[in-house]
Amino acid sequence: MQVSVESTSNIGRKMNISVPAEEIDGEVEKRLKGMRARVKLDGFRPGKVPLSVVSQQYGDSVYQEVVGEVFQSSFNEAVADEELSVVGYPDIDPQVLEPGKDLEYIATFDVYPEFELANVEGLEISRANVEITDADINKMIETLQEQQKEWQDVERAAEKDDLIVIDFEGTLEGETFEGGSAKAFSVEVGAGRMLKDFDDALLGMSAGEEKEIDVTFPNDYPAENLKGKTAQFVLKASVVRESVLPAVDVDFIKKFGIEDGTEESFRAEIRSNMERELTQNIKTRLKQSVMDGLNDLHDIEVPSFLVTEEIKHVRKEMKGNTKGADLSSLPDDLFVDQATRRVKLGLIVGEIITKNKLERNQDKVNAMLESMASTYEDPQAFIEYYKTNKEAMQTVEAAVMEEMIVEWVLDKAIISEQKMTFSELMSPEAPQTIAKDEEKQNETDSKADIQDESETV
Repeated sequence: MQVSVESTSNIGRKMNISVPAEEIDGEVEKRLKGMRARVKLDGFRPGKVPLSVVSQQYGDSVYQEVVGEVFQSSFNEAVADEELSVVGYPDIDPQVLEPGKDLEYIATFDVYPEFELANVEGLEISRANVEITDADINKMIETLQEQQKEWQDVERAAEKDDLIVIDFEGTLEGETFEGGSAKAFSVEVGAGRMLKDFDDALLGMSAGEEKEIDVTFPNDYPAENLKGKTAQFVLKASVVRESVLPAVDVDFIKKFGIEDGTEESFRAEIRSNMERELTQNIKTRLKQSVMDGLNDLHDIEVPSFLVTEEIKHVRKEMKGNTKGADLSSLPDDLFVDQATRRVKLGLIVGEIITKNKLERNQDKVNAMLESMASTYEDPQAFIEYYKTNKEAMQTVEAAVMEEMIVEWVLDKAIISEQKMTFSELMSPEAPQTIAKDEEKQNETDSKADIQDESETV
């Protein structure tokens, strides 16, 4: 077998392979002879069919079968001889494919990139420095009160934070449009869920009042037919409600599993949970900063096959996060940047593990399991589930390895402390978004904007 290799890029390779004809033809003849005992043809006794007849009947298919196997075996042998780490599958382009002649083909493929780990000693990492104060706990209690608030009808004009129930119908150039009307639609005044013109018009409306308004849609509005357009809406209010917060009393406190119902125990439990969230958030931010730094320090050409495979994983994750939504119509281009970054970081992390001989630390795995289990009613059952579920354990082991890599980088990087409040850390300022015209559901509270109770207390 003759092999020559050409580099088409840093990771691209083109391999010319030639396999002697006698190697292929000999295997074809061997298989045809083996078929004689099994072949049944009219006019011949079983096992007595001449080889020439068997060859005439089955020679082409056997040749194709042998060539297919030779493609694989010869490529694998050539790759091993050349000591190449192939990514994915090669593109095979036959050049000579004819019985009696040497088999010649070109295999085009990518190899894993070779690169040197960058020096991380100059990497600057910012670590949040946060102290939970009594004011933070007070604010969390207020949030819990908000989660438990009730609405009661009032006989006055709507004010900010009131809930108003309205019918509305919109028209654009005299014609109704999809998503432009609703009945008994509940919305909190000033909550920012509606377009500004619409939201502003709700302020001061009373039950039974009707109003006509103009609403201008932003130029970047999702619906193409509404971008930059001004529509006319007729609003009719039917009910105005104000919120009533529950008192922080024994009954309220016991709803959160605090059996003695005392404010002291309540605040202690809140602080404990906030500290756990704080620790996790700081870890997450540190990991993000480390990964951002590693990504910026390395310039690596990423194999397209790995990016394509990672896009499949990104789609799967997104489908899970969107409760099984159909994402098949979304083009791969939307996921390329994220997938490329993941693959690149995977290569970097793999190199760190190999070069520094990092190995799984069972003590750290057990510690992480115990930490995860501590938030459940039956921690031991949680731990046993993970220990008997190979796939679940792999996620924990991977998370531990990530932590070890973060620690490895932090030991060498320049760490600076960033003083922050708990609110700044947990609720960083997010860019304003426009209201969604598909939000037609009748929501009577603001559960979408607050934390789940089980995650807070």
